Amino acid sequence: MEMNRKLVMIPGPTPVVRSIQSEMGRETASFKDPDFVKDFKQVNTDLKTLWQTDGEVFVVAGSGTLSMEMAVSNILKEGDPVLVLSHGFFGDRMIELCSRKGFAMDTLSSKWGEIVPLKEIEAKLSSKHYKAVIVSHVDTSTGVKAPVAELGKLLEAYEDTLFVVDGVCSSSGEPEYMDTMGIDVLFTASQKAFGVPPGLSIVWASSKALQRRKSLGEIREYYVDFEKWLPIMQDPSKYFGTPPVNLIWALKESLRMIKAEGLEARYERHKKVGQSIQAALESLGFTLLANENVRASTLSNALYPSGVEDEAFRGALGKEGIVVAGGLGDYAGKMFRLGHMGNVDVNELVYTISAIERALVKVGYEVELGKGVGVFLEAFQA
Repeated sequence: MEMNRKLVMIPGPTPVVRSIQSEMGRETASFKDPDFVKDFKQVNTDLKTLWQTDGEVFVVAGSGTLSMEMAVSNILKEGDPVLVLSHGFFGDRMIELCSRKGFAMDTLSSKWGEIVPLKEIEAKLSSKHYKAVIVSHVDTSTGVKAPVAELGKLLEAYEDTLFVVDGVCSSSGEPEYMDTMGIDVLFTASQKAFGVPPGLSIVWASSKALQRRKSLGEIREYYVDFEKWLPIMQDPSKYFGTPPVNLIWALKESLRMIKAEGLEARYERHKKVGQSIQAALESLGFTLLANENVRASTLSNALYPSGVEDEAFRGALGKEGIVVAGGLGDYAGKMFRLGHMGNVDVNELVYTISAIERALVKVGYEVELGKGVGVFLEAFQA
């Protein structure tokens, strides 16, 4: 049977709902059009208000990787001491980026599935002065969630140390409040928990981070320079680089949906979905890579039970209409990664679990059909 549609359940891009798709399909306007300028201003206001920053937000054309570079390039110069906390592949990517920038870098890395203990971080901070501490809120490779609020509290004693958080797989899915969590720079992208197509880099900067940028003087980077973008963020009718008009509209619609749902309610929904999906996967014989106390709400990284082969399983699942991602690093071929963030609804989640059950049967793994769906629904409706 030929499938009419494939439901993309990878950890980003996530499914895009019709109202956001419609914004992408609008006839493109001039970026100086008064209505678009008003819309862009509204986007910036909403992002600053919802994420509670006293500084600025930068919304520019680019990927999450560009956001990553923008975040560090504006607060650190060559030779600055920086501490990177890595919980997986994307923490290691930040290590590579900081190395290329020539920062005086120290790292603390955890075993995949675990986090760096706060006591180790505290000991490191007390032994040396750092200009910044950087961590991924959720590392997509492991499904691990860092204790961002606790880290922010810990860093209160280090006034000159900026706290940088990679929110690519967490922003609008896991709680993030810049002021109350002590976050100085938060960066993300449009295609994950916001449920917008790929193409927008989003970086929040506190007033302290903006002051750090000023103290650096001229930096080598051009496109990602806060100083180049500040006039545009404050008055979108001005020009530095052409804004992706339709993506801005799409983000505006996403933010409208977030405000209608309520940000706290959205976080609770993600938490319930994550716990319910993870319970369902475990009931079917999968093991979650992330330790239970540090599991993210936005995705699940499921290790295969004995006898289930990655290529065969994901191939069978694809024929059932569900696309998931493979494992990274040492876990390539040993697990799949399932995204469940953004605007995915309960019907899509039920279908996904059902398809996973059918795919297991197709690859010869004994499973009770309907068991995972039942566990999911019971947990979700509790």
